[in-house]
Amino acid sequence: MSLPRSELPIAAASRQPVSVSFEFFPPKTDKMQQSLWECIERLAPLAPQFVSVTYGAGGTTRERTHETVVRIARETRLKPAAHLTCVGHAKGEVDDIARRYWDEGIRHIVALRGDMPEGGAYVAHPEGYAYAADLVAGLKRIADFEISVAAYPETHPDAPSAGFDLDNLKRKIDAGASRAISQYFFDPAVFLAFRERTARAGITVPILPGILPVTNFAQVQKFSAACGASIPGWMADLFQGLDDDPETRRLVAATMAAEQCRILAAEGVEQFHFYTLNRADLAYAISHILGVRPKG
Repeated sequence: MSLPRSELPIAAASRQPVSVSFEFFPPKTDKMQQSLWECIERLAPLAPQFVSVTYGAGGTTRERTHETVVRIARETRLKPAAHLTCVGHAKGEVDDIARRYWDEGIRHIVALRGDMPEGGAYVAHPEGYAYAADLVAGLKRIADFEISVAAYPETHPDAPSAGFDLDNLKRKIDAGASRAISQYFFDPAVFLAFRERTARAGITVPILPGILPVTNFAQVQKFSAACGASIPGWMADLFQGLDDDPETRRLVAATMAAEQCRILAAEGVEQFHFYTLNRADLAYAISHILGVRPKG
């Protein structure tokens, strides 16, 4: 009797070739800078499809993001993607940032609406791009950027409905985006159902699942409350009693994320995007399990 794909052993589930990409955030201190570059050097041999560098709320890390992206482009063989948001900038400022990236040889932008630096309800800049779809269209007018956008399997917290959110994703794709990267999630069924909805909506670009290996459960609970990602009850059980045991937390995190990826790979997912939090160990291990290994 043959097993359902989702119940296959992990090696069989991930037999088809897969690709990975990694997200980093710009460092605030010299020590964090060192940690970031150790992370990049560890993951670079896996030849990721691309690596992205985040942009702080309200553009608060604009220069550090630019410096990090440009350094990756100059000093490694990786293909960096720069996050760019609408918040806090007039169109002219955003356009100038994009032109700087193009002049530096950066051809990939992750275009996002962004969040307000002080939190609270989003307010568009009176002279800026109002939403990510507008930003995508503006970037395409400047140059032929490769553009990734965000997707929300459990609906963006500001969207009035799941249907509205899906329509907004389609607007971003229609404006010129070539892929979407999902908000992190923990139940594979959530992503698979979302993938079906996007297909029914006529969205044909790749939707990359965003994978977040969890090493700090309390912190992820806080983040998830703000971004609309649900926390399954079984996750709390997995991490219960591990507040003072970081080594076991890492092992549990790796096991959980590997199982998540195994199920997705068994269902035909071929591209995975890892939110590394500037730590390479878990992303490297899970990539290895998926068959992504150094060349040569």
